[in-house]
Amino acid sequence: MSLAFSIRATNRVAASCLTVLLFASFARAQRASGEFIFLLASGFLCEPGDTSTCPCTVRANAGDSYEMTGAGTFDTQSKSVKGAGTYTHKSPNGNVLETGVWIASELVSFDSYGPAPNALPRQGVRFGPATMGPKLPTLFGSMPTGGIAVLRVRFLPIQGASTTGVLQMNCALGDVPRERSVEGIRLTLERNNIEYSEELSGRVMFLALRPKISAPAKAPEQEAPETPRTPQN
Repeated sequence: MSLAFSIRATNRVAASCLTVLLFASFARAQRASGEFIFLLASGFLCEPGDTSTCPCTVRANAGDSYEMTGAGTFDTQSKSVKGAGTYTHKSPNGNVLETGVWIASELVSFDSYGPAPNALPRQGVRFGPATMGPKLPTLFGSMPTGGIAVLRVRFLPIQGASTTGVLQMNCALGDVPRERSVEGIRLTLERNNIEYSEELSGRVMFLALRPKISAPAKAPEQEAPETPRTPQN
C-alpha cells in the first residue's frame, strides 16, 4: 500500500468519523451551557489554495513540523471534550515522516478572550471543506469567541505505535492579550518532551453555543365552578 493511498484513506475515515461526532456533539450542546465547538484549520476557515489558513502548521527548533486539521466540542464546566482530525509530521526538508489521525482525550483548560460577533462569514457557517465529505448544518445562535484551549490528545499513526501530546489552540479574536496575538497551534509530545512552538500558518476558531431555553411550563387550566341549579317546583 502506497503512502499517498494510506493518507487519502486515513483522511476519508477521519472525515466520516468527524461528521458523526459533530452531529452528536452539536445536538448535545444545544442542551448545555459553557459548551463550545472548535475548528482547527477546517470548514469555512479554509480558503481554496490558501496555505496560510489550512492546515495549521507548527515547527520545532530542530526544523521538523506538524500539520494538523480537525474539529470537535468541549465543555468548560465538565471539562469534557470530543474531537478528532488528521496530522502529518514532516522533516525540515519537507519529507513526510508520519501521518495519521489524532483524537482529543481531555480538556486541560480554556481561557476565553471574549466574543467576536462579526467574525463569521455572511453566507453562514458550514463545517468541512469540499474534500471532507458531507456538510454539517448551519449553526444558528453560535457566537465566535476568541481564546486559548489546551487539550491532551492521542496520535494514531498509519504505521507504528501511538503517542500522546498536549495541543494548544489559540484563536486571536476578542480582547486578545499581546503575548497571544499570533493565531495557530503549539504542540508538546510527551514521549520525548519535544516542543513545537513556532506557529507558521493556520486558523483556529471557537464557537460558543447558546444553551437551549425551555419554554415555561403551562399552568393547568382550572375548571369553572358549576352553577348551582335552581330547584323546580
